[in-house]
Amino acid sequence: MRVKRYVVDSMPDALQKIRTDLGKDAVIINTKEIRSGGFLGMFSKKKIEVIAATDSAAGSGQPASGKSATATLAKPAAPAANALVGSTAAAAAYGMQRDREREAQPALSFPDVPDVLPASPPLQAVPAGAPPVSASGRVREDTLLEEIKQMKEMMKKLSSQRMPEADRDPVLTELERRLLDQEIDSQIVQELLARVSEEAEAEDVPVTEEFAIRSLRMQLHTLLQPQGGKAIAFDTRIAHFVGPTGVGKTTTIAKLAAEQVLKHRRKVGFITSDTYRIAAVEQLKTYATILNVPLEVVFSPLDFNKAFESLKDCDLIFMDTAGRNFRNEMYVSELNALLQSGGKSETFLVLSLTTKYKDMKAITYNFSKFKLDKVLFTKKDETDSYGAVVNLIRDFELQTSYIANGQSVPDDIEELNERQLIDWILEDNNHE
Repeated sequence: MRVKRYVVDSMPDALQKIRTDLGKDAVIINTKEIRSGGFLGMFSKKKIEVIAATDSAAGSGQPASGKSATATLAKPAAPAANALVGSTAAAAAYGMQRDREREAQPALSFPDVPDVLPASPPLQAVPAGAPPVSASGRVREDTLLEEIKQMKEMMKKLSSQRMPEADRDPVLTELERRLLDQEIDSQIVQELLARVSEEAEAEDVPVTEEFAIRSLRMQLHTLLQPQGGKAIAFDTRIAHFVGPTGVGKTTTIAKLAAEQVLKHRRKVGFITSDTYRIAAVEQLKTYATILNVPLEVVFSPLDFNKAFESLKDCDLIFMDTAGRNFRNEMYVSELNALLQSGGKSETFLVLSLTTKYKDMKAITYNFSKFKLDKVLFTKKDETDSYGAVVNLIRDFELQTSYIANGQSVPDDIEELNERQLIDWILEDNNHE
């Protein structure tokens, strides 16, 4: 008896190899599913171990049993075959034949799988009527696993190729830390530093701190360069101030109104729709009394005609809006209805520099769906981080206007100076 063992992907492959090696009279005496290959127990592939045998007289062309060769090969893993494997004679013959084959054929065409293998997980029962898993399905599964393995190896390779921190230019490393401390978006930081390196390479000069800061200053100035006037335009009739709660809209209005009254000698008036916050009207009324300017309170868009009629003699009207939940689109839409007023107007978005940029970005996105002309920053005196201004201008291309740095009315407000802002970001206040 000649016994031979095969490790194949599917039974059709096994049948073809058995017919080629042992002839059409071969008998399959056992089959079982095994796993081979992989890495550390992962991504191993399913294989089928097939043990086939043929009688030594198989060459005569007579089947080993009364059944045809086709029927014999069509019933792998039958109970009778499994019982045959358990017999001492078949096992002995199988062992002896393997020894002879190893001596006679040192180079096999199939991988030699060890006899002792880890226990395979039990096969789940296939529901009745379910189609059998095809060989092409197994190929697709193996291909997918191989692609996943290649992706993991590629990610490891890419991570290992990242430049170690110690190998980076110390000047660029320090500037990167400084810009990130200012909370400038990391992508913007990498673009700025990459440009510094490109300019140094193009000019064939070393990257010194002086060279890098000069390059960064020019890049930031180009990014922050205003596209128009920052102050309230002279022909503006209504200046709307919008923004979330607690950013200082009312105090900012008082500062700008005082500037218009005392410096430009213009006649101004106040309109407030902030009837939600406790004492909001009283706060603006106090400023109106000090500046000797009229104040109108509106509760709905229907009240605006009356308010505008009362303030028709004013050169400039400052409108204070309620700081509502900016995440609620209904409130933002309601505010937009209040901004639909006659005459030339400007809308200022008031943001606090102490606000996280993630929230600042969400606020700006919601308000930018409607009329939004300029952005005004408050609470400069409560933070030493100014990178959010760079991020906001880069993401929304808004026109900057004023920056407030305290509570004093009317002194603590001025037009935003980009050069000064860049000095604050680069921590180089000696620059002229």
